[in-house]
Amino acid sequence: MARLLDKYKSEIVPALMTEFALTNKLAVPKIDKVVVSMGVGRATMERKRLEDAVRDLTVIAGQKPKITRAKKSVSNFKLREGMEVGCMVTLRGARMYEFLDRLMNVAMPRIRDFRGVTRAFDRAGNYSLGVADISIFPEVNMDNIEWQQGLNVTLAVANSDAAKTGRMLELFGMPFRR
Repeated sequence: MARLLDKYKSEIVPALMTEFALTNKLAVPKIDKVVVSMGVGRATMERKRLEDAVRDLTVIAGQKPKITRAKKSVSNFKLREGMEVGCMVTLRGARMYEFLDRLMNVAMPRIRDFRGVTRAFDRAGNYSLGVADISIFPEVNMDNIEWQQGLNVTLAVANSDAAKTGRMLELFGMPFRR
């Protein structure tokens, strides 16, 4: 069992139930999925950039990403509908908790001058954050990186609002900015 999943079941669920006066375990906020995505704007001109992004995201997430395509044509960006512009992967279950563990406890402390992440919640309690450079992940081989690439991480949370999700992530160990 993933370390964070065990922590969620044994520590976080009881703490949230008492703090928010919840009587049913099913009413406690739970992370449904984590979506990790990379937008590769230069992929329209250089196919190698998209291939490198797919390779790096495969190493970071532990599963092969789906290549995303443009939904609209934008002439100013020389972008046509259907062009490949990025990649994404959806993590669930134990792999999701292992990714979150690596993100919070291994990758984020490696960011230079790191003061914490901002509180970016939507109305439904989902949380999103951006990572400016993938080189903070120890799985990525620094010799293969030719240009700086960032990624977006979105946590889809069920049965929640911003306050409950924020408290749950604090209990997980998410380093929020004070």
